[in-house]
Amino acid sequence: MPLSNAWATIDHAALLHNVSRVSELAPNSNIMAVIKSLAYGHGAVSLAYALQRKVDAFAVARIEEGLALRAEGITKAILVLEGLCSPEQLSLAQQHQLDVAIHHPKQLAWLEALGGPLGCWIKVDSGMSRLGLHPDQVPEVLAAVQQHKYLKLKGAMTHLANADDPQDSKTDVQLAAFNGIAWPDDLALSIANSAAVLTRPDAHADWVRPGLMLYGASPLLNQSAQSLGLKPVMQLSSRLISIKQLNAGDTVGYGATWQADEVMPMGIVGIGYGDGYPREVPAEAYVLINGKQAPIIGRVSMDMMTVDLRGIDCVIGDEVTLWGEGLPIDLVAQWTNTIAYTLMCGVTQRVQRINKS
Repeated sequence: MPLSNAWATIDHAALLHNVSRVSELAPNSNIMAVIKSLAYGHGAVSLAYALQRKVDAFAVARIEEGLALRAEGITKAILVLEGLCSPEQLSLAQQHQLDVAIHHPKQLAWLEALGGPLGCWIKVDSGMSRLGLHPDQVPEVLAAVQQHKYLKLKGAMTHLANADDPQDSKTDVQLAAFNGIAWPDDLALSIANSAAVLTRPDAHADWVRPGLMLYGASPLLNQSAQSLGLKPVMQLSSRLISIKQLNAGDTVGYGATWQADEVMPMGIVGIGYGDGYPREVPAEAYVLINGKQAPIIGRVSMDMMTVDLRGIDCVIGDEVTLWGEGLPIDLVAQWTNTIAYTLMCGVTQRVQRINKS
């Protein structure tokens, strides 16, 4: 067991299983693995090394994320989804061979200073109303990119807003908008995120861009990761750091929000919201100790939480599972009215990451 009181075990075998699911679902598409935000909190460099033989490219949000991967020896193609955010970033992208998304005409002016080759993707706003060119802007930008001496156009892409709900017609509207553009016959197209990989074969196109499903959480409303054939990559763990007896009437934690109704054992777990576990968990929330559900009682503190140990055979030092095998992260997200993305990305840097082959 690690020396740290809080650790996240990153299962590379589960990761490779999940990328195999992508290949099964979209066998005719290239895979661009989305490893932005430190690979959703899992550790971008180690996951990139684990994935590099199984995927065709990586995607990050910001140029500094791409630079960090290059600094660690990752040589596979990397697309910066937010593209250039200032003209000063141009030389860095070129020097480190980072592909950039072009999502605004202003970026073309910055690219006039380009003195060597740079890969790019045209990003279209097909209805999400976030980054991307309006379809009416595409012909002019496409022509400018094709005529540029140094730009190498690698593809065109869009992002789906409501693909997590397969019944939502918004996806059909977006597909029609993107596919209605007069793209060159030989231009690679990319539409599908994780949800569309799972539910929309008509959106697979030349490249798919899985994110959340790689990490073993469900991108679909009301469907579990297990039912989708995915395995959790991150197991968030801690340990019991104290066990004590409560008397009837004793209150627990800040605000005295929980009160014992009988003599009972209580455990203190060495993890809290300072590690990224959500403070807002409701009364039904629990952790796992030796395979048993231990309800969380009282408020989650910065560095620890308290649990009900009635009916659980345990000792100080036993491992506690916050999410992972037997306790899906999607369930913890439901408890706190959030999404698995938020929980994964919220695991702080003081939590030790342990890679497991």
